[in-house]
Amino acid sequence: MDRRDFLVAGAAVFTAGYLSGGVRPILAASSKSFAVTHTDSEWRKLLTPAQFNVLRQEGTEFPGSSPLLAEHRKGTFLCAACDQALFSSDTKFESGTGWPSFWKPLDNAVGTTRDASLGMERVEVHCGRCGGHQGHVFNDGPKPTGLRYCMNGVAMTFRPASA
Repeated sequence: MDRRDFLVAGAAVFTAGYLSGGVRPILAASSKSFAVTHTDSEWRKLLTPAQFNVLRQEGTEFPGSSPLLAEHRKGTFLCAACDQALFSSDTKFESGTGWPSFWKPLDNAVGTTRDASLGMERVEVHCGRCGGHQGHVFNDGPKPTGLRYCMNGVAMTFRPASA
């Protein structure tokens, strides 16, 4: 297979996924109004390519790739796009999934939308301030909530607590 055949095959897979709803290049939360907004061009200047892919195109980082998996200090996890405080380190837990996981977001920090992509029903989590895609929430987490907020580390930053 030469480069041209590879590119044609890739385009066919993308098109099939897009038409079936499996690829969502437009942010699902974009139909809502958020306090922080930018054009795609502005977001591309503000974010790394990996951050743009996850936060604005609802991509997913590779499992186990985030340095935030090993972040165990006291502090706050923030949206990488707008610095909204999303999760306290007190709610972080080791889920074994390969993504930073939390059992509860901070009050009024995130929103959710129905996600039926990839042939399954999920609940997408986005930043309540800018709408940036963070990950998904599942009903298999620890007490007290029983929830697992499975987040993309590239979509967040960490601010350690003041000493």
